[in-house]
Amino acid sequence: MSTSPVYNWIHRAWYDGAPSGWLLLPLSGLYWFVLSTRKFLYTCGVMKTCRAAVPVIVVGNLTAGGTGKTPTVLWLVKELQSRGFKPGIVSRGYGGSKSNSSMRVESDTDPAIAGDEPVLLARRSGCPVVVDPDRVRAAAMLVEDGVDVIVADDGLQHHRLARDYEICVIDGSRGLGNRRLLPSGPLRESAERLESVEQVLVNGALRGSEYELTTAEQNAISFELVASEACRLNGSLARPIERFAGTTVHAVAAIGNPRRFFDLLRSHDIQVIEHVFADHAALAPRDLEFGDDFNVFMTEKDAVKLGRHTKDKLWYVPVELTMEPVLAAPLIEQIESRVRAGQRAA
Repeated sequence: MSTSPVYNWIHRAWYDGAPSGWLLLPLSGLYWFVLSTRKFLYTCGVMKTCRAAVPVIVVGNLTAGGTGKTPTVLWLVKELQSRGFKPGIVSRGYGGSKSNSSMRVESDTDPAIAGDEPVLLARRSGCPVVVDPDRVRAAAMLVEDGVDVIVADDGLQHHRLARDYEICVIDGSRGLGNRRLLPSGPLRESAERLESVEQVLVNGALRGSEYELTTAEQNAISFELVASEACRLNGSLARPIERFAGTTVHAVAAIGNPRRFFDLLRSHDIQVIEHVFADHAALAPRDLEFGDDFNVFMTEKDAVKLGRHTKDKLWYVPVELTMEPVLAAPLIEQIESRVRAGQRAA
């Protein structure tokens, strides 16, 4: 098993109750001061919010690391498209985005320039995607491109772009960890921030917690990420994932929560040799050579960084968000109502 010592240390401090996280508590105090000052400046109008010409839906999270936010964005965009909307996606392009201006992302855009997640979103969504650290400027470009609703990938903490609806995604297996702010804990904002978003979604079942759950957590809607097939990076073959049951694979993950990917594979009776890389790490073919002939599985987000000129033993596993229809229907109706109201007010 290959894991990062930094990843192990952080995971123990944030999610397993290791006392080492207390060493960073003074820095969390400084982080809280910066957050509070910034919030005050927006509240009193010193820092201004800017409203796009079309409604904006933010899909974000409170914690550092993966929660299933990207599949949620793809699911939401698909639902909006099925209802006649023309959505566009705005992202700051973490893991790339070396441009200081707005940049349209296509399915063949270099992830080293635009970021891995925006390229994945462009490939899977079928709608315009723009990256820019300045999300207000990116939103303006999407409006120029003819979208009638914007989905902001991340940006829950980016208050400058006004929004009509906020969704916060939580990883059910890890929850909010020790509920401390960065860096002694995983939180970008305090847990109370959940009370101000329109909807909290939980990726998987929310595990038991020693901490008192907020009302928003108690009323959260759960979803699952499911995998039905594995696809070769070179495009030569796609196979039902059940066909790999009983086999051993190297599993590579350069994502915020690699354990979730490994557990997904194990749920299909696949034996996993784990290889953890830093979130958004730039993978190269040499990183995927392990001295044997076992297949190498990775997430779709990691696959976009490697291109198609790869060996047959390299596979990625796309996932889809599934939610109980009885829960999904009212949520989408509420979002649609809010979007249409925003369009009328624009």
